[in-house]
Amino acid sequence: MPNDLLPTGDTKLDQAVQLWLQYDKNPKTVSMVNDLLKDGAVEALKKCFSSRMEFGTAGLRAPMGPGTASMNDLTIIQTTQGFCCYLEKTFGDLKERGVVIGYDARAHPPSGGSSKRFASLAAAVFISRGVPVHLFSNITPTPFVPFTVSLMSLCAGIMVTASHNPKQDNGYKVYWENGAQIVSPHDKGISKAIEENLEPWPESWNAEEALKSPLIKDPYQDVHTQYFKAIQKLCHYRDINKSSEVKIVHTSVHGVGHTFVQSAFKVFDLPPPYAVEEQKDPDPEFPTVKYPNPEEGEGVLTLSFALAEKEGASVVLANDPDADRLAVAEKQESGQWRVFSGNELGALLGWWLFSCWKQQNPEAARLKNIYMLSSTVSSKILRAIALKEGFHFEETLTGFKWMGNRAKDLMDQGNTVLFAFEEAIGYMCCNSVLDKDGVSAAAIAGEMVSYLATKNKSLSQKLSAIYEEYGYHISKNSYFICHDQKVIQSLFERLRNFSGKPESYPTECGSFSISAVRDLTTGYDSNQPDTKAVLPISRSSQMITFTFSNGGVATMRTSGTEPKIKYYTELCAAPGNSDVTHLKKELDDLVEAIIENFFEPTKNKLQPKPE
Repeated sequence: MPNDLLPTGDTKLDQAVQLWLQYDKNPKTVSMVNDLLKDGAVEALKKCFSSRMEFGTAGLRAPMGPGTASMNDLTIIQTTQGFCCYLEKTFGDLKERGVVIGYDARAHPPSGGSSKRFASLAAAVFISRGVPVHLFSNITPTPFVPFTVSLMSLCAGIMVTASHNPKQDNGYKVYWENGAQIVSPHDKGISKAIEENLEPWPESWNAEEALKSPLIKDPYQDVHTQYFKAIQKLCHYRDINKSSEVKIVHTSVHGVGHTFVQSAFKVFDLPPPYAVEEQKDPDPEFPTVKYPNPEEGEGVLTLSFALAEKEGASVVLANDPDADRLAVAEKQESGQWRVFSGNELGALLGWWLFSCWKQQNPEAARLKNIYMLSSTVSSKILRAIALKEGFHFEETLTGFKWMGNRAKDLMDQGNTVLFAFEEAIGYMCCNSVLDKDGVSAAAIAGEMVSYLATKNKSLSQKLSAIYEEYGYHISKNSYFICHDQKVIQSLFERLRNFSGKPESYPTECGSFSISAVRDLTTGYDSNQPDTKAVLPISRSSQMITFTFSNGGVATMRTSGTEPKIKYYTELCAAPGNSDVTHLKKELDDLVEAIIENFFEPTKNKLQPKPE
């Protein structure tokens, strides 16, 4: 390309753009880059080319568009070439076992990108190296990919999805041979292999030819059958389900979940849930919601509530667009809707799964092999239940990559992992899927609701009973939006050097006294004799936990997939203490103190969570 079309004055940027135009064969992204060059849009070009998407333990997630910082045909090819080379080095039998690739319904017409297109290109890369690919012929929920890895003993799995992110985003999620998301050091090894294989191999662009290869197999029907056979084992009250009169509404929020949740209800012999017609079919534009994330609560559930009112339904279930998460709401006697938090639903599902297991396994000796897990920023309600009931509870780092891998380790040692959850409405109820799964969770929630109805109990009433028995666990979580990494860095460094010296963390927060600090970015833990944290540390993300003298716990951390600083707080009461009003007031005061003392210095550079 002649240099007069590269008037940026930035040699490094010019070289990056030139190399891109040399490699890219997608006419839409090539045209977008050429238009930016003609317009002299240097800042826009820098945004596209001055960095490469970082391959982390969640894989990739970024907007679709041109350039090395975005999800597009070329970056998908480059990523898959690196991943393929890493797998070739790791598995001598890669060409016998192969990989699985799934995708959701996302699309970005301006750049020609879509989840299906990206999945086809990824398949072409593997086929070019003689690796068998189990490529789903249609959209599937994310949980189908880890399920397939385990079911077919494959070397790895790829799911092309951005889950609940905004419509312009897409992602590339990777699973290892154990059926769980990759953890270190694989992320670093794959990242290095990507850098070494940036030039597209000749056959990598031949998606159409690759799809005709005998190495391509469609696992859709077989996996569909086997998945529903696996979750069917979690159905415990078939007779109650058959005669259930509880009316339930389900929304898939324009994602993939509709047909799969309908099938899950069918294998549980539950009446089919009413589907929100406007959101039932996949639509990459997500036209009826501002954010396609049921975790945001009522705004995403407006149409669900309207349908529930029309049909006389008392419960609403909502999946995010790739159906790996589940939100639940229930109509209260007041006529208002209560959207349960992820922690509250974790308490309900944990209680339910343990109760069902206990009924089938009355002998106490079996308890020594039973485990439940949750992430370190989630409610400790499972720990309270475990202490009283006698099973094991463990916490892991944030994210299902940690819980999935830990669950696999425990299962390999002959244990049973009944349940794992994270407060971000992610639930693993079936250990055939070592990741969060909103499809099986929806059917299990449907059965739980139907069972409780026979006892004239609502979900809200049952949740209160759980808290009465095991102790109230009140939590309050939110976030600030921040796009400036320097601001984020300075906020956390201030907390680490609070009195001007390293590791001089705050000892109080307003009127609240701090009794312990754990920093999983640096590995500091004041509770340990040698001040070294027991949980793994991650220097690439920020995460500090404060324990307060009143029993409160607060964690501040950065998100791995969004420009957010999240905070999680919880206050726990002893069983029998039902003064919830006082607890909530104390937690509100604690959160106010945290925002005022820990966030305030940078608050003018942070955006609060949108209402």
